[in-house]
Amino acid sequence: MQVILLERVAKLGQMGDVVNVKSGYARNYLLPQGKALTASAKNVKDFEARKAQLEARNLETRKEAEAAGEKLAGQSFIVIRSASDGGALYGSVAPRDIADAAEAAGFSIDRKQIELIAPIKDLGVHDVMVRLHPEVEVTIHVNVARSPEEAELQASGKSIAQLAAEAEAAAEFEIAELFDEIGSAASDDE
Repeated sequence: MQVILLERVAKLGQMGDVVNVKSGYARNYLLPQGKALTASAKNVKDFEARKAQLEARNLETRKEAEAAGEKLAGQSFIVIRSASDGGALYGSVAPRDIADAAEAAGFSIDRKQIELIAPIKDLGVHDVMVRLHPEVEVTIHVNVARSPEEAELQASGKSIAQLAAEAEAAAEFEIAELFDEIGSAASDDE
């Protein structure tokens, strides 16, 4: 099915391009979202008449998105989740959770704007792409931790796995010292 794009669509084309897409993609996504029109002769003529208006609207929304992107870029949001000692989450962090954390911090992000390749399933600081406009995308940091104190430690650059390994090494060192003291005390008794 041929459609005329009314805005830039990733991996498809720019505004005004006539592209071939599968019928289901056009009927279920592009047409209902207002991102495209079917490429009939009447619609092509209508598009040419409205092209300047659509380009002006696109420019305006892109400027708004760029302004919001400047404020949002590099921001860090904390998501508190329960996790195992190894750092694996009991569940995952989805775009909805990230959008809620951003909203709590005073930013307006729709969950559909957040692009996760896969759900976040472990503790740590993760970089997440947010597409504010088809032509504007920014990166934010999502700090997934078990508590606010743990989130502060992670933000300073320490990972939970490192801290656990350091604590375990310290405990093993104390045990080794204790056994050395017991062993030297036993040899003194003889």
